[in-house]
Amino acid sequence: FTGYLGAGKTTIILGLIRQLPPDYKCVWLKNEFGDMEIDSEMAKENNIAVKEIINGCLCCVLVGQLGAALEELVRTQSPDRIIIETSGSAYPAPLAWELRKWTPTIRLDGIVTVIDAVNFPGYDDKSYTAKQQAKYSDLILINKHELVPDERVLDKVLDDVHELNPDTPKVRTVGSKGGGVTPDLVFGLDSKLFSELGQVEMAQRDHAHHSEHQAQEVDLFQATPSAEWEPMRIKDLEGALAGLPPDSVFRSKGVVPVIQEDGGKGWVLFNCVAGRVTFDEIQNYKGTPKMIFMGEEFARFKGLITRTMNLLPECVKVTYRGNCSVESCSIDHGHGHSH
Repeated sequence: FTGYLGAGKTTIILGLIRQLPPDYKCVWLKNEFGDMEIDSEMAKENNIAVKEIINGCLCCVLVGQLGAALEELVRTQSPDRIIIETSGSAYPAPLAWELRKWTPTIRLDGIVTVIDAVNFPGYDDKSYTAKQQAKYSDLILINKHELVPDERVLDKVLDDVHELNPDTPKVRTVGSKGGGVTPDLVFGLDSKLFSELGQVEMAQRDHAHHSEHQAQEVDLFQATPSAEWEPMRIKDLEGALAGLPPDSVFRSKGVVPVIQEDGGKGWVLFNCVAGRVTFDEIQNYKGTPKMIFMGEEFARFKGLITRTMNLLPECVKVTYRGNCSVESCSIDHGHGHSH
């Protein structure tokens, strides 16, 4: 599964795995931005086997780790199927070629691209990666189409995707817990993409001509407050996340304690994409708070994020796009709680 930041890959995969028979063994291999595991907490909550490869992009700096991870999964889990979820900035070509090397032990069944219908117009302008993901795919899922308020805007998205990839089937999916896809739709695609080295080299030349996809395509703001981080009321947290500038903070997610509407306390996994916030309750989490924000111009906005989330500067790490330089946040805000 490929798709740009916040397209809904994780939600679709969770829904897909829940539909599988109990005796069908499916393992989820997930690539995350940053150096913390967040989405996998939902997999653990649902007793789904998941392995994460973090702190880099599978299609470039970590592509060599893919084979080792797959070998370990096959040896230790003997799965019927492995679902690979790439990071939001991954190109499919090098991953597909790496998988082809493992034939017949592993067979590449299909490349599925998830398109965020709400935010694709903005990504289409900003991200060459989003276009490449749509271009090289066996199936395109037009996700969150029900959230597009204007049918004309949705038609424009569909036209743009069709122009990038006129031949690949496109299916509308609902970007919520009740939506998703069935196994019959996404399994058995029998992909022929990148089966020849020449096709891979052509895609890679295209890749190399665009400098946007470097070591990292977005700025990262990561925070690991201590266990004493003061929980926010869930409505306040929703307002704080939704209030961050969506043109610069594309995506955020985290696992944090909250105060619910009835006054009770609990843990949630929050997701925010372009100002739209969702929460999933986490019942069995035993760790400490953790959160990550992805976007651009974080040199300007790191102070705002730090204040908004009531963080102390020493628990924050900022990594800037392209060069992977890491900077601790050393701004004196005066608003942080004692952590």
